Amino acid sequence: MSSLLSTPSSISRKKYDVFLSFRGEDTRKNFTDHLYDALNRTGIVTYRDDPKLEAGEEIAPELFNAIQQSWCSVIVFSDTYAFSGWCLEELAEIVKQKNDKGHKVFPIFYDVDPSDLRKQKEKVEAAFAKHEERYKEDKGRIQKWRNALTEVANIKGWHLNNRHESEFMETLLRRYQQNYVRHIRLFMMSWLELVYVWRSCIRK
Repeated sequence: MSSLLSTPSSISRKKYDVFLSFRGEDTRKNFTDHLYDALNRTGIVTYRDDPKLEAGEEIAPELFNAIQQSWCSVIVFSDTYAFSGWCLEELAEIVKQKNDKGHKVFPIFYDVDPSDLRKQKEKVEAAFAKHEERYKEDKGRIQKWRNALTEVANIKGWHLNNRHESEFMETLLRRYQQNYVRHIRLFMMSWLELVYVWRSCIRK
C-alpha cells in the first residue's frame, strides 16, 4: 500500500500529516532535522518551517495555515523553546486547533522537565519575565501563551532522557504510526456507517 493511502492526510484531506513545532537554534540542525528526515522516509508528510521565516518579529500567516492543514502537531520542547514568542504563538494556534477541530498533539520533551513547563518555573519563568516586559500592553497574549504551554505540557508525551537519538526516533515513529492507524480505522468505521445510512435512505 502506498504511503499516500496509509497516512491520515490522504483520508482526512489534510495537506500534511505532521506540523513540526520547535526552537530552531536548539534543535534545527540536530534532533529536529533527523526527526524530519525519518518522518518523510516513512511516508509521513511533514511540514517544517523555512529558517528564513524566523527572521521576522511576527509569526508568518503561512505557518498558521500549515498548522490548520495538518492532522497533528509534534512539538519539540527544548531548553529555550519558551523564550521564543514565535514558538509560543505557534503553540497557541496548535491548542486552538486541538480544542476547536480535534487536531492531535504529540509533545516531545527534549531534555526538559515537563513539570517546569506546567508550573512555568526555572528557565520557563525567566522566559515569561522577558515576554511580560516586552508585551506590557498585551497581557492577553501572555496569558494565552501560558495557558497553551500548561495544556500541552499536561499531555503524555515522549521523553528523550539521555537516550540515544536513533533509538528514541524508532520508538517515536512506531508510536506515531500506531496512533494514525487507529485514526484511520475510526475514520473508516464512521465512513461505512454514513454509507449504510445513505443506502438505507435511498431504499426508502
